[in-house]
Amino acid sequence: MMYKALRHLFLPFLAAVLFLCACADGAADSGGALTVSTGIVYGRFQKLWTLLDQTYPEIELDFISYTGSNATGYSWIQMQADDIPDIFITTQILDEDLVTERLADLSAYPFIGDLSNAVLNQVSIDGGIYLLPTDYSMYGIFYNKTLMEENHWQVPASFEELETLCGQIQEAGLLPGVAGTMLTGDPFSAVFNLAKTDWLTTPEGIGWEQAFLSGNATAKGRWEHTMDYVQRYIDIGMFHTDPQDRNDPTILLDYLGNRKAVFCTTVLAVNITELPETGDKLGMMPFLSEDGSKNIYMYSPTCYIGISKRLTEPGNEKKLEDAVKLLSLLYSPEGQNAFIDESTPCVMSVLDNVPLPEDALIYDARQALGEGRAFKMTYARWESILADIGQAFKEWFRGENQMDGPKSIARMDELCQAWLDSSDQLYFCESTGDFTLEQTAELIGKALGTAADTDAVMVPLGEFHDGVESKSCVTGKLYAGKVSADTVAAITPSNSGEYAVMTMTGAQAKALAEAGFDPEGDRNPFPYLLVVKGGGKLEDDAVYKIAFLQKGYTQETADAYSAEIIQGSLRTFLRTWLQEQRSVSPDGNPWEQ
Repeated sequence: MMYKALRHLFLPFLAAVLFLCACADGAADSGGALTVSTGIVYGRFQKLWTLLDQTYPEIELDFISYTGSNATGYSWIQMQADDIPDIFITTQILDEDLVTERLADLSAYPFIGDLSNAVLNQVSIDGGIYLLPTDYSMYGIFYNKTLMEENHWQVPASFEELETLCGQIQEAGLLPGVAGTMLTGDPFSAVFNLAKTDWLTTPEGIGWEQAFLSGNATAKGRWEHTMDYVQRYIDIGMFHTDPQDRNDPTILLDYLGNRKAVFCTTVLAVNITELPETGDKLGMMPFLSEDGSKNIYMYSPTCYIGISKRLTEPGNEKKLEDAVKLLSLLYSPEGQNAFIDESTPCVMSVLDNVPLPEDALIYDARQALGEGRAFKMTYARWESILADIGQAFKEWFRGENQMDGPKSIARMDELCQAWLDSSDQLYFCESTGDFTLEQTAELIGKALGTAADTDAVMVPLGEFHDGVESKSCVTGKLYAGKVSADTVAAITPSNSGEYAVMTMTGAQAKALAEAGFDPEGDRNPFPYLLVVKGGGKLEDDAVYKIAFLQKGYTQETADAYSAEIIQGSLRTFLRTWLQEQRSVSPDGNPWEQ
């Protein structure tokens, strides 16, 4: 506590010193709007933006539209290219070295003193604080609290107590527990969370994870005890699976709400504390270790936020001041209330000493975080094999394909090795330079035009129109470096699966390009980029076939030019075209006549 008290006194002084030093440089203060990408946060932060406008009306935000399907991946592509917005927001911390290079150290600012030490310890990098979680979703095992109380069943504190209770539940004619399986990430988490009650959160376990993902360790010889423990959960009926593979809210409401089962193991931040069918109360307990000595919860930040380091450079003093005001507001009680209300019972504030009733769903989970009994959900670096490993665990839970613990271990090793073996093939092209948004759209147009065999392509460019965006617009830029499937997913629109071909004269095509794409009919259109085969111009009186991206045109246009809807993935077209090019540059790679 002494450390925290001193920190409260020291941080305002240090922040003032840093600010005066920056101003003393004599550089002109550029000011201007703070840039923020919309990809992860715009809707989620809507209440915060309103609060910011009310509290600091002088602060302007310039929202950069991103509507692609890989917002987290794109945020790190931007980070690698040193092209991040002023306010950087992401859902994962994927590269700590890059973080320290590109982001400002926030540890000198007063608002840090209001955050929980447990939270700060989770994000500290070599003593610095660069990315802060906006809030935490807490995860454990859900249970029907009312049903437990009516039967005088106590919440178990060890596996032995759980095993005894499951026997009593079965005698009462109920299922002990159900596990979510619609997404294979649920079985993956169910198994990994049990491993974390034992060895996976120890220094040895952390070292094993790093070595395994680098190809320097195997699951065989390390996971056997955990798999035996998982089998015991299966045997006592805790991992019953839904035959219909319904989504997680549905199985929880059905099995717990209709009193078919007592427990539900799923990665789900529920928005209720009372089950609607019966009025039963919902409870949440930790994942249990065998002897009860390490019962744990999992947590996952909604997102992380930081400030670009360039704002600390001379000339950006006003922008830095505004950015600090924004974060100070976010990490105030009022700012946290923009994320947390009665509809978010599993979401925890990151502020210290925020009152929480003892009967709150996450009361024990918050205590656990402060006591070191809560751990981050496994995701980062496992993305490429997580779903397939989860599929093996799902088959094991269901007794399919003769899957069991030893075969699951072998499958983990096979999947990791296959992923490592294919790592050299992940990149199929290289970009020799940074593309602008227009140049990226032109590249995408060439790929679609080649696949569709048309004379030209009409590509809509994404912009932010007072909250209006379009998932059919190109909003991601291609940067210099190697190109992978993740890169393609990051720069193509979310809408992908079909395209349209329309026949029109050159004059009509140019008029459409000039008018832009107005899906809302509000006379505030997104700009069109007309990409012509061979790089030439369309003749006004000649007739051409023009390709349009999926939903990248209005119904009025489709009707006027007899749109032919054709199935085909834009991402596949772009990947194929890039593979053929092998190397692309902003001013090269013509679409040949």
